[in-house]
Amino acid sequence: MKPADIQEIRTLELFSEMDDDNFDTLMRGAYIQNFPPQIELISEDDPCDFLHVVVEGSVELFSTWNGRETAMATVRPVSTFILAATIKDAPYLMSARTHEKSRIVLLPSKDVRDIFNIDNLFARSVVNELAQCYRSVVKNTKNLKLRTSIERLANYLLRQYGNAGNAPEFNLKMEKRLLASYLGMTPENLSRAFKALQPYGVQVNGASVTISDIDDLMAFAKPIPSI
Repeated sequence: MKPADIQEIRTLELFSEMDDDNFDTLMRGAYIQNFPPQIELISEDDPCDFLHVVVEGSVELFSTWNGRETAMATVRPVSTFILAATIKDAPYLMSARTHEKSRIVLLPSKDVRDIFNIDNLFARSVVNELAQCYRSVVKNTKNLKLRTSIERLANYLLRQYGNAGNAPEFNLKMEKRLLASYLGMTPENLSRAFKALQPYGVQVNGASVTISDIDDLMAFAKPIPSI
């Protein structure tokens, strides 16, 4: 691994406070790989051999059952997946594939657990990240159960609007097929939901979204921090 890659990982909140010697030990067993798009990195129910760190590109987390598939999340640099399976030495609950050409660091799960057992600051960082992941799961479950499909789309667009620096025009970060799955819709329902938001100032052209009346959209979406 290049020193720049190691330093980038070191700045992640998960690793930033751990002992230098322990971090060096963890990095000695790590290696980095480049993957083309649409390569499956891990498979649901397989044993968790590595903690993955995305340093370039993006990775789609997804799950399948009984002939159906759903998008769970998109992981972008610089961040890890899937930490809970690594710490518990449990099978993966999701599969993962590259969404685009990606560069990924692989940390042996056993090494991560060994350092977790001896480095209190690293263990605290792990607990903090898992707690944040738990809260995100609760919020996402409430989003799916308490909001209509149109409300879910409206709130998603408001988050993207904020991520774009409150710019009235921005591009969607994922394909509409993936966005529909992530929001619990079919592609056809997503298209109808976009049309339903037109009276609230939303216009979409391909991947480009324009919000001409943010106050109307917020009044409809009713965003709150707990969802």
